Amino acid sequence: MTKVPLSPQMKIDLSGQVAVVLGASAEGGTGWDIAETLAANGAKVVVAARTLPALERLATKIGGTAVRCDAGEEADIKALAKAVIDTYGRLDIAVNSAGLPVMSMISDMTIEHLETAARVNFYGATFFIKYMAEAIGQDGSIIFISSMSTTHPVFPHIAYAAAKSAADCIVRYAGIEYAGRNIRVNSILPGAIYSDMAKEAFADPTYAAIFEREIPLGRVGLPSDFSNAVLWLAGPSYVTGLNLQVNGGNQLTRMPRLDELPGGAEAFGSGKPLGDR
Repeated sequence: MTKVPLSPQMKIDLSGQVAVVLGASAEGGTGWDIAETLAANGAKVVVAARTLPALERLATKIGGTAVRCDAGEEADIKALAKAVIDTYGRLDIAVNSAGLPVMSMISDMTIEHLETAARVNFYGATFFIKYMAEAIGQDGSIIFISSMSTTHPVFPHIAYAAAKSAADCIVRYAGIEYAGRNIRVNSILPGAIYSDMAKEAFADPTYAAIFEREIPLGRVGLPSDFSNAVLWLAGPSYVTGLNLQVNGGNQLTRMPRLDELPGGAEAFGSGKPLGDR
């Protein structure tokens, strides 16, 4: 990965506010960094995912609370919203950083590919907005971590991109539906991320260079880049219904093609959950 000067960590006073971050159990991942950033700026943070051991370490580290929640289960998401209110009495900021990549070309697509991708990336995202908005009640921010693959083809994540695209559409409708309660609903579309899951690949200068040549700012994104964007949207921004590209300008060019990457399709991921569900 190219070494370049990075922007300083953004600061916004979130003292007295309560946040929840779903998909936060992968240390070094985007959800983990978002939770740390919100806590560092004064928020009380509930972290949630399917697996508890790492999640509980994070909660202890930031002085928050860990709750088990499967991002694809409506009942779990509803229970998560209730747990936040039961613990802290309020909710101001809700971030859904969970995702489940599903790899298949259209020629190999099955109903199982589509249903698996939709369960976490679309259905879960929609219910997250519904139940977190109920818990917030009035004045708050809901943020969904989407993907640049929704606007720029990234093969073979077709079912994943379609499900995330559907959730981005829900975000735009939610921006209107909840505007009267001053609940702002937005999504962030990351490109290539130097996260715990991808750092081995991007540690290879040849591999990193294939991505960096398509990124005008000259480097792969870091979890802190997305945490800064979340922090801005969590603050008193005059923004709702936005699908925000946060990728160093990569949306102005393209993502690498499969034939340009060592390992082909496997270079885009193993199919393991992003940030844990």
